[in-house]
Amino acid sequence: MAYSQSRSLRRRRTEASKPIYQSPLKPHSEPQIDDDDDDDYSYTVCEECGSGDAADKLLLCDKCDRGFHLFCLRPIIVSVPKGRWFCPSCSSQKKLKRFPLIQTKIVDFFRIQRSTEPTQKLNHDIQKKRKRSSSLVISKKKRKLLPFNPTEDPLRRMEQMASLATALTATGTEFSNELTYMPGMAPRSANQAILEHGGMQVLSKEDTETLNLCKNMMAGGEWPPLMVVFDPKEGFTVEADRFIKDLTIITEYVGDVDFLKKRENYEGDSMMTLISATDPSRSLVICPDKHGNIARFVNGINNHTPDGKKKQNVKCVRFDVNGECRVLLIANRDIRKGERLYYDYNGYLNEYPTQHFI
Repeated sequence: MAYSQSRSLRRRRTEASKPIYQSPLKPHSEPQIDDDDDDDYSYTVCEECGSGDAADKLLLCDKCDRGFHLFCLRPIIVSVPKGRWFCPSCSSQKKLKRFPLIQTKIVDFFRIQRSTEPTQKLNHDIQKKRKRSSSLVISKKKRKLLPFNPTEDPLRRMEQMASLATALTATGTEFSNELTYMPGMAPRSANQAILEHGGMQVLSKEDTETLNLCKNMMAGGEWPPLMVVFDPKEGFTVEADRFIKDLTIITEYVGDVDFLKKRENYEGDSMMTLISATDPSRSLVICPDKHGNIARFVNGINNHTPDGKKKQNVKCVRFDVNGECRVLLIANRDIRKGERLYYDYNGYLNEYPTQHFI
């Protein structure tokens, strides 16, 4: 994941001005301004911090011409927006439209189906199997993943689903709880965990059953105890709506699968590595801007500060699941009700600029 820079003249209003240049045909002539733009923005500074540094991260409002750094805005804007952009003062500041708390609309939005077998029974069967096979002493490294524990109150579950539907609708994202393989992008056959440089952790049979249980619960309307809320500083973010135990599967990170080489100029803010192949041309990424689930709204920590690192309560892990790579978000400690979920966007790569994160 990385900040994107504008490379298109059509968006010159939302990037720093072009520099004054000397014509190579007239070395002794006066400096000239590019004819494509009559305005000189070379002295534009950020209205928030007062600095004109980091010009490639400076947005210009299409109404008032004032400048704002991407990272000084709240919520932070990760990449240069497509099309016209208005600063907070000039924007209409429309109130967030809430998804209606109507069961039929929620069922249709998430395509919820009636389960043929009660998921409570499946969960109970898994727990019994684990009790029989577990030893008295077991290290945390070998502990098994846990399924999420849905909220018992059906109305509260509807509110949780409606909060996600609100966020997805506001961002123009279609709900999907699986990796999607779209025409013109990477085919499913390209998702081979064996391609991962250095190998990949294989998800055990028991943990695969737990993952499938979580998927079945969601398909039947038994939702993870999570609420998507809008914060004026962080944007959409995710809160635990009940206690979540360490090693609980939060969700799978899903979206459109594509080759990394085709997404070098990708302007989304949530691209996730799926496969980092020895051959770079076979590396894959997940892009959740068109299709996605609650994972895209789990925010990242500022891993440049001790306080930022302390906020992390979720880890992002890639697994080999039946030969394909899957990315899971898993609780890495107990999470109390009302606590916001955060994970490290960088992992071991340290390529994503998080120094401006809240």
